[in-house]
Amino acid sequence: MLPRGIVLFFVMLGSVKGAEGVVLLHGLGRTSASMAKMERALASEGYVVLNCEYPSRTQPIEQLSLAVVGEALADERLRGCSKVHFVTHSMGGILVRYYFANRKDVRLGRVVMLGPPNKGSEVVDRLRGWWAFRKVNGPAAQGLGTDKDSVPNRLGPVSFELGVIAGDRSINWINSSMIPGRDDGKVSVENTKVEGMKEHLVVHATHPFMMKNRRVITSVIAFLKSGRFGEKRPKSALHRMAAPAGALAVRE
Repeated sequence: MLPRGIVLFFVMLGSVKGAEGVVLLHGLGRTSASMAKMERALASEGYVVLNCEYPSRTQPIEQLSLAVVGEALADERLRGCSKVHFVTHSMGGILVRYYFANRKDVRLGRVVMLGPPNKGSEVVDRLRGWWAFRKVNGPAAQGLGTDKDSVPNRLGPVSFELGVIAGDRSINWINSSMIPGRDDGKVSVENTKVEGMKEHLVVHATHPFMMKNRRVITSVIAFLKSGRFGEKRPKSALHRMAAPAGALAVRE
């Protein structure tokens, strides 16, 4: 048997037949560097990780989706993978939704979205008419409002196994003043939800840095492996011993 380190090396190269792959998609105005900590954590779990870099502010969501997701699935590093999962931040999740609303791939595994504007963002509603906002964020941002004609609100329910992680901490009080309810400074907790999702988790993290949050990373790995954000554990043996005779085991 090959040592674990050598096996991981070949898995990361995509040369171990049957290995599972993970595509990482950053958000609007970010780069692949923002997902580097997530990339290292997933690689250490034996996944073939493709951390995509794409020009998020140059094209509308529809064009970005077909180019970015399509090219990722065709990447030779994922060719030998039995499954290909996706972990996305913010707008990256909408690229995945748009792609798989129109196309299929038999290798598609599980998807985890971090802070996705699945019902749009009120910040876009308020600011997209401003010249500076359009200049800085490009055409993709224009499609992320909360109106019924926005890109995410036209897509309908998801058809894949999806876990969503929302943040409820903000470091941008100006943006938060535009958003009703709990939010992460960009998207409300409520607007991260989408019909058809399997699990939804709220973490005390901000939108720009949630992909670096330890609990978020741990939860992502758990969902990719089991389809759940965390396994329920039985109470301690001491607690069970103190329970009344014949009582059912309690899980927390």
